[in-house]
Amino acid sequence: MAVKVVAYILFITAISGALANDPDLLQDLCVAKPSSGIKVNGFACKDEANVTEADFFFAGLAKPGQINNSVGSLVTGANVEKIPGLNTLGVSLARIDYAPDGLNPPHTHPRATEIVYVLEGTLDVGFITTANKLIAKTITKGDIFAFPRGLVHFQKNNGDKSASVISAFNSQLPGTQSIAVTLFTATPAVPDHVLTKAFQIGTKEVNKIRSKLAPKK
Repeated sequence: MAVKVVAYILFITAISGALANDPDLLQDLCVAKPSSGIKVNGFACKDEANVTEADFFFAGLAKPGQINNSVGSLVTGANVEKIPGLNTLGVSLARIDYAPDGLNPPHTHPRATEIVYVLEGTLDVGFITTANKLIAKTITKGDIFAFPRGLVHFQKNNGDKSASVISAFNSQLPGTQSIAVTLFTATPAVPDHVLTKAFQIGTKEVNKIRSKLAPKK
């Protein structure tokens, strides 16, 4: 019950900033129809006669996700791709689960501000401004922290117990760019000389990082 209340509060918070990002809606609803192949700043609308309650429902955030990666965290999104009815509404949620010592690596959301509510555990969180200033804090169960749109941010579980948060965004599809993954696993690859110069490392180090970050086949 508490999680539902928190989700409702976060939705309202996200709605208040929706006009600053996703375009305002011009009709009651526009349930996404990805199969149409049309995507212009959002998805084409499903025929309203075919809209059902299932288009506005998702049960995927109720339980912790199964973490199976090297960073020790898992993001479960509840955006327009999971809830077609969010199309044009300018809001979405996510659940993030962290194993002990788990990290949600430095990343950005190009289309949304994020606000997190801690369900369980204690996290060190922070973001970096364009003036290169780190704004950071330790947050625990019941706390809220906001990450401004487009700024690099992270969350780290330094405890010996699992942690989890609910995140809200003022975009139906906020997008995520993980800094390390974006730079070292792009296709085509970012040239070695760019990465060696930027990070002041050698080609061997670049290849080592690439091999560790490459998606498992």
